[in-house]
Amino acid sequence: MTFTLTRSDWNELWDSTNRSQNPQTAIDSFETVWQMPSCLGSGYSRDLQLASGIWLNLSDCTCQQDWTVKVPDHDHLIQIYVLLSGTIDTQGVHPTLGKNRAYFSGSGISPSYGEQHYSGQRLITVNVELEPALLEPLFGQDEPSRENLRSLLCKEQDWKASFYPTGTVAMRALAQQIWNAPYHGAAKQMYLQGKVWELLAMQIDLVMADRIAPVTAPKLRPDTIARLHYAKEILTNQLEYPPLLSELAQLVGVSERTLQRGFQTLFKTTVLGYVTEQRLVRAECLLRQGDRTVAEVANLVGYGHFGHFAAAFKRQFGIAPSQCVAGKKLVSKHF
Repeated sequence: MTFTLTRSDWNELWDSTNRSQNPQTAIDSFETVWQMPSCLGSGYSRDLQLASGIWLNLSDCTCQQDWTVKVPDHDHLIQIYVLLSGTIDTQGVHPTLGKNRAYFSGSGISPSYGEQHYSGQRLITVNVELEPALLEPLFGQDEPSRENLRSLLCKEQDWKASFYPTGTVAMRALAQQIWNAPYHGAAKQMYLQGKVWELLAMQIDLVMADRIAPVTAPKLRPDTIARLHYAKEILTNQLEYPPLLSELAQLVGVSERTLQRGFQTLFKTTVLGYVTEQRLVRAECLLRQGDRTVAEVANLVGYGHFGHFAAAFKRQFGIAPSQCVAGKKLVSKHF
């Protein structure tokens, strides 16, 4: 049986544990060590604030049962996540992360997801979070490549961009160096800051190289095209509670990879992007009817956060939801 937690439940469980020194690691003034809640498993998590706007978390935990954390859509910093052991399954929102696949994202709004963990699995992770303002000096120069980088990493009120670089030997070696910092005190803080910037440079280089390289759109077989249209129909009919990516792929008889790439090739959007777009189209119709509040419509089309719904609606149509209720015409539609 899978134990399901909300994000609030998760935070309360960790907050209830004692902040204490683990026998395997020393604590510096900028570091806090948390013991994993015993109801979830064993191990510890280390939070280190390396500088203003730079946070590092090192976690070594073993799950004692299956459990899932449900995370709502939320504001998101720039993040780098590398696994040295174990896997992370987000139920189709992101590809499965592990030693061979890392995670790198810009800032912006993160879509909701469920993070699945499995009994007996040991997770050893390096997680870095950065305030996007720290990268402003890098963006300040008037070069197209730098502006392109800004647009990738600093989405503000838009959905964040996510990337899944291959977990190379060099990347894992750098993550291991972060785990095994050879210094203490101020020297350790300086050393880890340098390693974090090196890890960020590595991710940016991988992402930019991938975007610059020419990409040839794969040819789709007629039966695959038919299955993708069927997937689109399923999503259209289940917008409030769409199936997970893995479930949708199984329903239409293709792999998750084919589903993701096929949507991008055939419909010029992602599965998540299509769901978002169609939710907003439905919301616009409901608001025009005038018999529901904006908050009610947001809930009906699957938005748990009113602010994110309002921001997404204005990006899509050029007016606020309240203006739509009042009968104002749409400025534009981006289909």
